[in-house]
Amino acid sequence: MTSTRISLETGRDWLIRLVTSETFVYVVKRVLQALLTLLLASALSFFIIQLAPGDFVTQLEADPKKSREQINVLRQFWRLDKSWLEQYVFWLWNIVSRGDFGPSFSYKRSVVSLLWERVPATLLLAIASLIVTWAIAIPLGIFAAVKQNKPADRILQVISYAGQGFPSFITVLGLLVLAQITSPLFPVGSMTSINHSELSWFGKILDVGWHMILPTIALSITSFAGLQRITRGELLDVLRQDYIQTARAKGLPENRVIYVHALRNAINPLITLLGFELASLLNGAFIAEFFFNWPGLGRLTLQALQAQDLYLLMASLIMGAVLLIVGNLIADLMLKAADPRIRLENLN
Repeated sequence: MTSTRISLETGRDWLIRLVTSETFVYVVKRVLQALLTLLLASALSFFIIQLAPGDFVTQLEADPKKSREQINVLRQFWRLDKSWLEQYVFWLWNIVSRGDFGPSFSYKRSVVSLLWERVPATLLLAIASLIVTWAIAIPLGIFAAVKQNKPADRILQVISYAGQGFPSFITVLGLLVLAQITSPLFPVGSMTSINHSELSWFGKILDVGWHMILPTIALSITSFAGLQRITRGELLDVLRQDYIQTARAKGLPENRVIYVHALRNAINPLITLLGFELASLLNGAFIAEFFFNWPGLGRLTLQALQAQDLYLLMASLIMGAVLLIVGNLIADLMLKAADPRIRLENLN
């Protein structure tokens, strides 16, 4: 009995510490702010979509097999005959009460099921690009800072400026030309091969990774160029600080000065950029997914926009906003973990 009481008291104390901790309070506050942001963003998006002439049913009027009565029945069934405010309130109420984002007019399926299929593909591409970008840009940025104003630094600056100056679609078109020249070395189209289902689990992983090569490169080039320049600039600023000069004067090895003392302080601004980096990758995924026929959220959103598939388009936009908010929240928590001196309440 005594041991049970001690366990309950210990569990209660742990729960109290968790609920009153700075991180928990910050996360709850950010979630509440996110809900308000999503509400306002969804209302604005719904209104802007309604400004487009016609709707999904309007496109069916050109079909001679559809009578006027059938068109009116479809418009009433999907509540497209109501005002945009009534449609929005109905859509929002279904989400809150049942978690239902509505049906897709084009696919004749639940919007949630479509998002469940497409979001993982987009996240896979974005995370892979993020890993590749940071794995290459950070070391090159450090190298450029250490070799400041030397030929290697100038070459990297030229590469970074060129990478940032190229529009994303030009990069994608160049990679498509490369794929055509080197065919069948780099596959283009979808994220799996025809015989994907016949492969072993390891073969399936390699198959998906093989199809990811070109889209990942397309997403990484612009991000790599910007991150490499930022890393160089931040590290150069830190290397000019007095405590770095003091560390060198004490006779510490140069590698220790750079990788232990300087880099630790230069990395904080880069972590802050992580959330925005994820957002830019999600935006860039629209172009990469379209040209490489990657079955992700960006391509789905573009198809919904072209077809005026109202509920599918709204759900896709909201999902993109959710991923952006989550990315920024993760970046803030990583910044706190990297530097305990930072107070989360100051990051708002």
